[in-house]
Amino acid sequence: MRAVVWDGQLRFVVDYPDPEIQPGWARIRVKTVGICRTDLELINGYLGFSGVLGHEFVGIVESCEESRWIGKRVAGEINVACGHCSWCQKGQGRHCPNRTTLGIDRLNGCMADYCILPISNLIEIPEGISDDRAVFIEPLSAACEILEQLTLSGSERIVVLGDGRLGILCAWVLSTVVSDVTLIGHHPEKLMLSAWNSVKIAQDSNHCTGTDVVVEATGSAAGLAEAMTLCRPRGIIVLKSTVAVSAPVNLSPIVIHELTVLGSRCGQFRHGLSLMEQHPDMPFESLITNRFPIEAAPAAFHRTAQNSAIKTLLDL
Repeated sequence: MRAVVWDGQLRFVVDYPDPEIQPGWARIRVKTVGICRTDLELINGYLGFSGVLGHEFVGIVESCEESRWIGKRVAGEINVACGHCSWCQKGQGRHCPNRTTLGIDRLNGCMADYCILPISNLIEIPEGISDDRAVFIEPLSAACEILEQLTLSGSERIVVLGDGRLGILCAWVLSTVVSDVTLIGHHPEKLMLSAWNSVKIAQDSNHCTGTDVVVEATGSAAGLAEAMTLCRPRGIIVLKSTVAVSAPVNLSPIVIHELTVLGSRCGQFRHGLSLMEQHPDMPFESLITNRFPIEAAPAAFHRTAQNSAIKTLLDL
């Protein structure tokens, strides 16, 4: 099959072995794949990944042992848990110590003609949601994870740092429950696309000190330092970035101001899909800045790494 492979270099190949499914799993024919910041970090050395890249997809179930899924259009939860450990028994398979992760950790991803996932990871896409919207369910669910982790009254003052795809989605999600949300970024063209609902946009943080909640989604090592300068004493910093590089950071403000730092990763797809259905005017399509055929994946990655790109799709 065709596939986009990282094995020390980024390659498009046409002869990658078709994936074999085991009991309880499904093979999905991939239609559309998104390239995200995590994919870029993987080819910079994050987690030492090797194999087929990709974890944001829409596809059609081609084979599995449960016939009702055959032919269904689906997306899929990316974490594959063991199902037996204490974390899995608590319904927290996303933190299973034995988990693998689609296109990220020891499980070939979806930048290929086919990918495989457990049937329990699949979520069916309703007819009214296009492929171009459905491919956002994974990152939208990651943004929704903040609402699962924090109890918000609606009166908070929130700042989101980073005008990339994830930062924009975090701002949109938070604006559905909080009226005072500001997205700060450095790219005017991205900020213009992010103005939805009550979200305010800014190119600097001069007027954003003393914020109750700061969401760091810059994708840079410097994001935490900026978040600490903006957060009020006893406020909350939510970290969404996964960055392969390291940099010295002075953590003393966390102690001095008694800040809470909250790591936030994957969300549950049912939450992302539900929010997508509740807000049909959420303008996901406007965030698609580039699309390429899968054969042009190296060029697509190069384009995605440029500052003006928000969301790049690969079509199969």
